[in-house]
Amino acid sequence: MTESIQTLMQGAAELARLAGDIALAYFGRDLVIETKEDGSPVTVADRRAEEVAREWIAQRFPRDGVLGEELGVGSNGADRRWIIDPIDGTKAFVRGVPLWGTLVAIAEGQRVLAGAAFFPAVDEMLCAAVGEGCWWNDRRCSVSDRADQGSATVLTTDERFPTNPHRRDAWRALASRSSISRTWGDCYGYLLVATGRAEVMVDDVVSPWDAAAFSPIITEAGGVLTDWGGVATPFGNGVIATNAAMSRTVRVALGVPVQ
Repeated sequence: MTESIQTLMQGAAELARLAGDIALAYFGRDLVIETKEDGSPVTVADRRAEEVAREWIAQRFPRDGVLGEELGVGSNGADRRWIIDPIDGTKAFVRGVPLWGTLVAIAEGQRVLAGAAFFPAVDEMLCAAVGEGCWWNDRRCSVSDRADQGSATVLTTDERFPTNPHRRDAWRALASRSSISRTWGDCYGYLLVATGRAEVMVDDVVSPWDAAAFSPIITEAGGVLTDWGGVATPFGNGVIATNAAMSRTVRVALGVPVQ
């Protein structure tokens, strides 16, 4: 596996666009909605987009493994794996709301090398790789430098925080002290942080395919991404993404250890 980090970033972006365009072809159509064991919805659009993504990986990077939300693990013992969420924000997708995206990450063990997030319905692309910066529609992008919580925009996917009432209460206290609090959730919130249009995005519960792509995206944009234990990982217990200026303030307010 001798591909350059730039090649991996370009590959992640190419695959996110390919799978995202497949999903977009189903957007706005009357689809049969199934419910998975975890209670989340899934449609033929999710499955078809992931199938195409896996075919692309098998052709272009046949030695790599795959982890996808809909079709599980496809592993040949490779150290490197592609982590795919064909439609992040399926609840929005099936209601005709355009704030959904296709996420692709490339990881070796717990280290994410590159990530891409494509938002087909609004035509926005984010991609990043370790040491290569974060790119938004082919332009370098960065988090905001806003440090005053009273002027900040803070976001979450679901402000009810159903699994953890302590986190819910801490979130509400944070939101009450901020200028704007919104549920521009799922992947769209991380896009807004990475491009400086919001300062904070938090999620109580995530899976690897929800968060992995945003590890290099947020950090290469100059921000900070940790779990609720304060560990810099997308594979932990929830996710908190912030700009650098508010990183400590936000985590202290949420009761997160600051390392």
